[in-house]
Amino acid sequence: MKVIVVGAGEVGYNIAKIMSEKNDVIVIEKDTERAARANELDVGVVVGNGANVDILKKLPSFDLFVAVSSNDEINILACLAAKAVSKEKAKTIARVSNPDYIKKPVSKRTEVGIDVMVCPELALASEIAELLYLRGAIDAELFADGKVEMVVFLISEKNPLIGKPFKELDIAKCCIISAVMRQNEVIIPNGNSFLMPGDNAIIICKTEDIDHIQSLFSPEEESGKKKRKKILLIGCGDVGLYLANLIDKDPNVDLKIIEQNEDRCLEIADLLPNSLILKGDATDVDLLKEEDAGGSNVVVAVTDSDEKNLLCGLMAKHFGAGKVIARTSHPDYIPVFEMVGVDIALSTRNATINEVLRLTAGTSIETLRSVPQSKSEILEYHATEKSKIVGTPLKNLDFPKDAIISMVVRGNDLLVPNGNLIVQPEDRVILFSKPEAYSKLSKLFK
Repeated sequence: MKVIVVGAGEVGYNIAKIMSEKNDVIVIEKDTERAARANELDVGVVVGNGANVDILKKLPSFDLFVAVSSNDEINILACLAAKAVSKEKAKTIARVSNPDYIKKPVSKRTEVGIDVMVCPELALASEIAELLYLRGAIDAELFADGKVEMVVFLISEKNPLIGKPFKELDIAKCCIISAVMRQNEVIIPNGNSFLMPGDNAIIICKTEDIDHIQSLFSPEEESGKKKRKKILLIGCGDVGLYLANLIDKDPNVDLKIIEQNEDRCLEIADLLPNSLILKGDATDVDLLKEEDAGGSNVVVAVTDSDEKNLLCGLMAKHFGAGKVIARTSHPDYIPVFEMVGVDIALSTRNATINEVLRLTAGTSIETLRSVPQSKSEILEYHATEKSKIVGTPLKNLDFPKDAIISMVVRGNDLLVPNGNLIVQPEDRVILFSKPEAYSKLSKLFK
């Protein structure tokens, strides 16, 4: 595709970097330093305002227009201008954060000339909410209109699956173990592969089977699944409020919120009638002890300060909290957060990038999700009558060893692949793949 990216901040830069591997990308950025940084990528760079129609008219024709600057209004205006210039042929995606514009992570706004609006804060809140209810999970994402789910499980030392060959597991009808991350190695498994303590197992499964999957990959936590869940939320800014709204009405959750700003406390008190809201500084050791942070099933720290989120998370973990989730504005800090004791670290930047990648439809291939810790991607290919993969049992194909077919979507049916499965035209094939396999995969689906 020919892609225009407006904004070369952290989000725009990384979208351009990922998409330039398979597409022709032009970045528009008015800040000269950011433009110079983007120029180091294999992309074209235009210095200027992405909402300027005169600039857009000088560009070659484009298929996708992604506006992800830090200004909501510029992103909206840029998308409207792109629609006018492209005569509505281009698909437009705008990043917005103002709740007046958007009520859910991804919203279609075709009536106002924008195909899709993406909200980073809501995307992150939704990702955290999904993880709150998945035992043993450190990452999760829904695909195929919510019918398919990716879950990453951390394998504990007590897990009964340790050492068992995958071919002996009772999972063939509901999921595929797409990859195993073991220290710094990414393993594309086969029937003789097995799990070890500390592994991250990437599972792609039918969403309807998630309870069974949890019972297999995180059985040690199952005994407490019917107890009321105690959640401590630190920080109730945009992300915190979005998250609180998602879980406030859950009758099985006791939600306690610590917010430092008094005006914000008063503002959210009426919005969250079922939650206990406390004004205070969550870095205060005595406050965390008094509010029994250590007795929480999950502590979520989502203030605007990386340092505060890290400190609060580590203190809560020290006091005995079951799971700690912390927000960071710098994705490069994620491995550092997790290395020193935070269970799950997440960023709005990665949430936005993943949403945009998931929406880049229009060709035979879509990137559904980047998995940074494995330097791999979850891809979706659309099979056609001309695709070489069509009509031959999977076991007879020369399939690349650095990729694995994880699910096939055929109309309304979900098919967990095996060696005898034959891909048909119009199938949507979901794969987990390392970069080394991209070229061979493209040839199979060409």
